Amino acid sequence: MTQIDVYGVGNALVDKEFEVDEAFFTDYGIEKGVMTLVTHDRQDQLLKVLTDIYGIKKKSAGGSTGNTLYALSQFGGRTYFTCKVANDETGDFYLEQLDSHNINTNITCREEGISGRCLVMISPDAERTMYTYLGISEKLSCEELNFEAARQSKYIYFESYLVTSPTAKSAITELKKFAEENNVKTAMTFSDPAMLKHFKKDINDILSNGVDLLFCNEMELLLWADTDSIEVGCNLMEEKARQFVITQGADGALLFDGKDYISVESHKVNAIDTNGAGDMFAGAFLYGIT
Repeated sequence: MTQIDVYGVGNALVDKEFEVDEAFFTDYGIEKGVMTLVTHDRQDQLLKVLTDIYGIKKKSAGGSTGNTLYALSQFGGRTYFTCKVANDETGDFYLEQLDSHNINTNITCREEGISGRCLVMISPDAERTMYTYLGISEKLSCEELNFEAARQSKYIYFESYLVTSPTAKSAITELKKFAEENNVKTAMTFSDPAMLKHFKKDINDILSNGVDLLFCNEMELLLWADTDSIEVGCNLMEEKARQFVITQGADGALLFDGKDYISVESHKVNAIDTNGAGDMFAGAFLYGIT
């Protein structure tokens, strides 16, 4: 009998969010709408600029998988999270947030170092742009995995962001293999268009023999399939994911249930902040099917 709905693996990042104007991206040479990995020094420089000009809007525990598990947990789902934080104030804050939102974790030994942070810039069109320093998250490895918890789960879930770290990529490769051998379903997210631009080979290494469920947005699908046709992209995706969900922003979502395609209209709202929107969607969806 399963005791956990979703066992997730991902980067533990504390988000610092700022509301910026469009000119900011041009002025500081930042690619809008994607996640960019940066050094600690570069992030600190931008943090100072953002704080001086705009001030911090909010601080929260983030990371793609963390956001998804947060959504699932708030609906009442049973979650478990493998991540890595350092023995610092940022790590303290992150663990406090996991605990307060009923997300179980196996973090016991915390090394010296710097916990991961993400600067989230929200533009007037509600688009999010991220500057990420992974910190100690980059050292996530098989040692952090809890295979017994994975065995007791309905799904394992991981983010494509992890392939930027060789040790983290190895960890999710091993976890996926373990899940397949123990009849645990596998789910993943493409995470961000930038991942398909710069790390597509690594993502395809993880996909290898396929997953049970994959989440992506329309742009990510087209980049992965190297096409401008949704139909072509979906046909290729059928070879890698037994089921998949393509989010399409204001146009809703397109689902493939293994046999049929289902188009779901969106509920029209005034978008204020899209940070974590796809992650939260995945969490709600996973709750619905577990």
